[in-house]
Amino acid sequence: MNASTTPMTDFDLQRDAQGRWVCRVAGGPAQVGVQVVRSFPLSAPDEAISIVGPNGHELVFVARLQALAEAQRTALDRALSEREFSPVILRIREVSTFATPSTWQVDTDRGATELVLKVEEDIRRLPGQPRLLITSAHGVVFDIPDRNRLDRASRRFLERFL
Repeated sequence: MNASTTPMTDFDLQRDAQGRWVCRVAGGPAQVGVQVVRSFPLSAPDEAISIVGPNGHELVFVARLQALAEAQRTALDRALSEREFSPVILRIREVSTFATPSTWQVDTDRGATELVLKVEEDIRRLPGQPRLLITSAHGVVFDIPDRNRLDRASRRFLERFL
């Protein structure tokens, strides 16, 4: 956090007529084209969130999402969801081969899809967590929040790569 950062909850975040995010801090001038960014998206997704101005400088620092009013929290959640695209894998239906590259047929929270796993290192384990992040050949990061909660067949597919 730098000297120009505002560590407060006195801000307004809304869309303008062109669909851009606009932030007004403590009744000051509107900053058009802001971005909302998580500082620690994996380890602390609801903490340390910044609203960054079009010049790249932090306008607002939100220590905890829960400390905000409902309208602010809703706007931040919407802006974050537009920026972060990470489908959750619910089931692995089929894997073309147990060597890489391999093509996976998966069911996600956004529907059925296919992903290509280039190398085994594209499956990242998070320390001390059952969570996995799988980066496809197209750069999309798929999330498995808890690999132990997958069905048995899906866990078997994963075990061949872990």
